[in-house]
Amino acid sequence: MKPYKRMSPVRNHPTRTHKEPANNRTLLQEIAYQAMIDKNMLPEFSSRVKQELAGINKVPALSGRAVKDLRHLLWCSIDNDDSLDLDQLSVAEKMGGGMIKIRIAIADVDSLVKKGSALDDHARHNTTSVYTAAEIFPMLPNKLSNDLTSLNFEEDRPAIVIEMDIDERGKVRESGVIQAMVKNHAKLTYDSISLWLTGKGPAPDSLKKIKGLEDNLRVQDKIAQLLRKNRYERGALDLETIQSRPVFLKDTIKSMQVEKSDRANELIEDFMIAANEVTVQFLKAKGFPSFRRVVRVPKRWERIVEIAAEYGFKLPPYPNSEALERFLDKERAADPLRFPDLSLTIIKLIGKGEYVVEFRNAKPIGHFALAVTDYTHSTAPNRRYPDLITQRILKVALNGAPLPYKPKELEELARICTEKEDDAVKVERRVAKSAAALLLSSRIGETFDAICTGASDKGIFVRLVDPPVEGKLLRGSKYIDVGEELRVKLINANVERGFVDFRAI
Repeated sequence: MKPYKRMSPVRNHPTRTHKEPANNRTLLQEIAYQAMIDKNMLPEFSSRVKQELAGINKVPALSGRAVKDLRHLLWCSIDNDDSLDLDQLSVAEKMGGGMIKIRIAIADVDSLVKKGSALDDHARHNTTSVYTAAEIFPMLPNKLSNDLTSLNFEEDRPAIVIEMDIDERGKVRESGVIQAMVKNHAKLTYDSISLWLTGKGPAPDSLKKIKGLEDNLRVQDKIAQLLRKNRYERGALDLETIQSRPVFLKDTIKSMQVEKSDRANELIEDFMIAANEVTVQFLKAKGFPSFRRVVRVPKRWERIVEIAAEYGFKLPPYPNSEALERFLDKERAADPLRFPDLSLTIIKLIGKGEYVVEFRNAKPIGHFALAVTDYTHSTAPNRRYPDLITQRILKVALNGAPLPYKPKELEELARICTEKEDDAVKVERRVAKSAAALLLSSRIGETFDAICTGASDKGIFVRLVDPPVEGKLLRGSKYIDVGEELRVKLINANVERGFVDFRAI
């Protein structure tokens, strides 16, 4: 799911001097811009990109017997209140025998962003949109991602549509991928739909205006919950982390707001996971390579076993996602307030996701956290380059065209996408640390409850319980490992360098 959206554009950033006054937001924007440059990411679009963009002024209309017209279906989008880059639509259709057909429409970005173009070169360089505390650097210009390649309200758009026939137990019985024209009939938001789905609020006007849409969304929600239940039963990990963003009063940071997942978030997440599985299975059946998203078996499983033992739970000596999920489920029920801290610890120990290419007859690596063998990223081509790569492979598989990438090129792209995703995360963290330092700069000497979130040669890192910010723990005589709780004192908050330092007490 996408983080909060773009706040304000940052262009032609001047070099700051100590004499220049700056508010919190402006300072963070400048830090974000420099962090992008430091990680060899492009914070602005080149003149070549802008020139190419100027020649793109309309959405291509797909036609032909292979392209279906599905504009009449009750398509809707569910996203953040201020989202403008709409990558997905969903719709349900009741069939006979208790079967439900779920369709997921994915924006056809490739129709306007051609391989080898200036737009594609920029997207390939950054590989992702970068979301920071004060500024968002989109992978594609807003003219595309917020308009021409966005599945906007009441606009006809070309799309890749994933179809899934799902039975009353939540099992996918048949699936496929097609090209189609679609139309977004309702632009809905997570907050209002979640309140309505859980009975805590009324149906929003945008939902009530479309006849049959309330019932359609109830069906979608029911199927999504079944997909989620089945995923957890096969060993997927139900992890919950604390994600926070700074809250500004005008241009001054006043607090950190924790963002939580809700029922509508879950609906979209469940459908996207299912769609990504179907995408890989479709490509495999067609004999095409797939650009996979994998999470390998945890290298630090022994430490996960130790942590579980501290909670009185025995895990097997070998990695087992089903057993780990039983442990997590037990602890969520026992201590829901502390569960996000435990989740973060487990995520750190499992390790990062990465992109790999899987060719025909190769042994799949799989995704340990989702407990699936076949998985990719395909549902956000406006903001993730791997999704655009997958979309191009899908389209040639559908149309019988030659593969647009050579094997070595795909392997190199997998390496680049993994590397640049890590760089994007570091940019986001760099700005988040400066935002945290701004918030804590007046609280030097105060003490806080914390949990260790990282322990490596680079140092020991902790996250405060309140406010939920992370910093480095200056080493003492005792070694502290991931997951340990401790009391710390704030000894330094350097905004310019993004340093927040603590000492154990």
